[in-house]
Amino acid sequence: MKINRIMRRAAVVGVATATLVGLTACGAGDPSANTSNSSGQKHITVGISVYDMSSFITEGKEGIDTYAKENNIEVLWNSANNDVSTQASQVDQYINAKVDAIIVVPVQADTLQPQVSQAKAAKIPLLDVNATLNNKDISASVQPDDVAAGAQEAQMMMDKLDGKGNVVILQGPLGGSGEINRGKGIDQVLAKYPNVKVLAKDTANWKRDEAVNKVKNWISAFGDQIDGVISQNDDMGLGALQALKEAGKSVPIVGIDGIQDGLSAVKDGTFIGTSLQNGTVELATGLAVAAQVARGEAKDANPVYVMPAITKDNVDAAIEHVVTDRKKFLSGLTDLINGNLKTGNISYEGLPGQKQ
Repeated sequence: MKINRIMRRAAVVGVATATLVGLTACGAGDPSANTSNSSGQKHITVGISVYDMSSFITEGKEGIDTYAKENNIEVLWNSANNDVSTQASQVDQYINAKVDAIIVVPVQADTLQPQVSQAKAAKIPLLDVNATLNNKDISASVQPDDVAAGAQEAQMMMDKLDGKGNVVILQGPLGGSGEINRGKGIDQVLAKYPNVKVLAKDTANWKRDEAVNKVKNWISAFGDQIDGVISQNDDMGLGALQALKEAGKSVPIVGIDGIQDGLSAVKDGTFIGTSLQNGTVELATGLAVAAQVARGEAKDANPVYVMPAITKDNVDAAIEHVVTDRKKFLSGLTDLINGNLKTGNISYEGLPGQKQ
């Protein structure tokens, strides 16, 4: 049976179709599949496919690994490298491997329809986490309120600019729910400020290096007309910061996610703020919900993550959780997530200004 576990891992990373066929023929039999830990939790296997290994996802994986280790969950992990067909293939492999649940952080919202149908037919719960799949047959969903986050960052910028001036907007991958919904929130706020002009808006695909090049082009085109940068995530905002520094310019920047470098930028004043989407908490919460659904324990299979605003007033506490006191934070992650799932406030982590 030890051979079966090795074969399943090989199948999931797509080493060989023959291996996968051989695995499913013998029943995907992990010898620990029906055993429980000391807390009575049945062992389960969860296949995860993420859009890419961004800074946010990398931090989230550490939370997933921590929660999995403490809750009798085996995690199989793949990155789609922002390719829809790659992600579809990864989900196919999880279905064929007969995992207990599948988590997808999708590349695009309108994708994976065949895979969702196949998972449903195989009675394997499939969840979208962090980004939405537009499909009514999703078993459960753990999503951020991206519209609220977009509105929150846009309002920060409007307050900084006193409601007038010129901004540029860095978008996530076009067609992804994060780009769509954060953009919707930004647009809702900007519509209230007729004295604000959007000079340019384009995607940098959540990537810092792409944002550097994009903003360099905008600086060449608009120069000193740019009064602020609204970035749909911190990584792209940090790319904008680099481009502006190289051009000898300083303008307000706002982001979303609260990754380590983004929080540092808030602390030193180079970002006016961010919205904390703590990947460690959110993605691990997705795993917790997947486990509850697979074990038949879920009470709320669709909790929503509402991002707290991070400014100089509370950035030090956020930095403790994400960076400086991370080991302590991770040690209490399971209790935090399980408690949050009971209250329904899945973004709570005791930051100044947060209410449970």
